[in-house]
Amino acid sequence: MSGSPAVIGSLDPWFGGDVVAGVCCVLAPNPSAMTLDGTNTWILWGNGPAVIVDPGPNDPEHLAAVAAELAQRELVPAEVLLTHGHADHSAGARMFAARWDVPVRALDPTHRLGSEGLLDGQRIRQGDLELEVIATPGHTSDSLSFHLPQADAVLTGDTVLGRGTSVVAWPDGSLTDYLTSLQRLAELASEHSLDRVLPGHGPTLTRPASLLAEYRAHREERLDQVRAAIAAGAKSVTDIVERVYQPLPAGVLPAARASAAAQWAHLHQVGEVAPPADWSN
Repeated sequence: MSGSPAVIGSLDPWFGGDVVAGVCCVLAPNPSAMTLDGTNTWILWGNGPAVIVDPGPNDPEHLAAVAAELAQRELVPAEVLLTHGHADHSAGARMFAARWDVPVRALDPTHRLGSEGLLDGQRIRQGDLELEVIATPGHTSDSLSFHLPQADAVLTGDTVLGRGTSVVAWPDGSLTDYLTSLQRLAELASEHSLDRVLPGHGPTLTRPASLLAEYRAHREERLDQVRAAIAAGAKSVTDIVERVYQPLPAGVLPAARASAAAQWAHLHQVGEVAPPADWSN
């Protein structure tokens, strides 16, 4: 689950392919209002085995496309990493693991295949390929990003997208956590002079610092709109959606409801407003 109608990032169509040396995207055939062009499955490599990030949906056609890409480059994967457990990123994990007899590593133990998980600050090495695990909860509680120094890049899963903005998948997701994660990514981009975002959906993007500032500004604008709606008499999440999120593109009403609930929950958590009488309405 991913996008919202905000126009942030690139509006160009995205087909995957080579990005920089040692980084290739195989685009899964699952486009939708929520997955944009489809799920990005990332193949990363250096002078050793490859790493696959987000195997995508449970789709044999996609598995075959990834296998063909690896074979063309004479690469063999050593492990599969998940940015989070949503099915459009993780449902193909078991199929990938069986195809190459490799572990699947994730923050959430329920999505792991094998004994090793992923932890904030952990470094993953395959030959001269190195990734640093960055905990970025908010979209979901188990969301991770991966700093890729060799490409001056960060893989962001659904925390930052190539087009639009991410849904905070309340109640598992948290806007309070999400805002903290955006700040952490901004600090990472500044500290390491990053110049590329490799998202879970949509095109790759440059200027991470500016992009993250846009993301933060969009969230603050939405929060102001929700504050105003509550002050004007909104009594429910449905009221917020009707006052703040119209018109809605087809297929994104559940995402709008989740984000509206997440915003109200954040304002309640920081002591600004009372909770609605019924979170489900």
